[in-house]
Amino acid sequence: MRFEDKVAVITGGGSGIGLAAAERLAAEGARVVINGRSGEKLQQAVAKIGPERADYLAGDIGDPKVGQALVDKAKTLFGGVDILLNNAGIFTPKPFLELSEADYDGFLTTILKGKFFTAQAAARAMRERGGGAIVHTGSMWADVAVAATPSSAYSAANAGVHALVRNLAIELADDKIRVNGVAPAVVETPVYGTFMSPEEVEKTLPTFNAFHPIGRNGQPADVVAALLFLASEEAGWITGTVMAVDGGVTAGR
Repeated sequence: MRFEDKVAVITGGGSGIGLAAAERLAAEGARVVINGRSGEKLQQAVAKIGPERADYLAGDIGDPKVGQALVDKAKTLFGGVDILLNNAGIFTPKPFLELSEADYDGFLTTILKGKFFTAQAAARAMRERGGGAIVHTGSMWADVAVAATPSSAYSAANAGVHALVRNLAIELADDKIRVNGVAPAVVETPVYGTFMSPEEVEKTLPTFNAFHPIGRNGQPADVVAALLFLASEEAGWITGTVMAVDGGVTAGR
């Protein structure tokens, strides 16, 4: 199995892409510690994965103390950290002229600050293990503006994530820590339910199928396949790249 005896830390691990990644990692031999804001969701996730292979730490990843505590828990329970999937994020389209300072701070804190300081804590732990892999979940919106989903602050935060990938890849190479990212387009996860009703989600998401040249929206498994490839030894000569996992959107439409 690709991840036998590996220890993975996953932010945003209570649902969607993060939960799907935790399930796949555990199935392929890893032990995982997941983070999110909802302790109830995380408890349910651990029960689903299996408590012998998983544990959780609830908290706001925008607080650097939470990222450090997450890494510390993985070290205490499982002996160290080999993989970080820096996946936590928020998404709420809102026109630029309507964005408040609180909106802006929310995107930058959760998406960029959270990834920055969690990666810092994980990298220190990985150095103790002789190396590791960090994979950030960025976004297609960091590179492409979409009129139907005005996302200036969200896009700016994820552009920072993409820059972080390249900078950390260079800085951490001597420590044998690889750093990569993925940039998804529309992926059908519970995030859309944070700003739309279930009826609106059911009606709206199918309208984005044609937005992707490949003809359909993404599913969590599509992104997880890329995340786990980049985290695995199969990608041992890949660092500093942000992989488009977007159904062809950034190739041209």
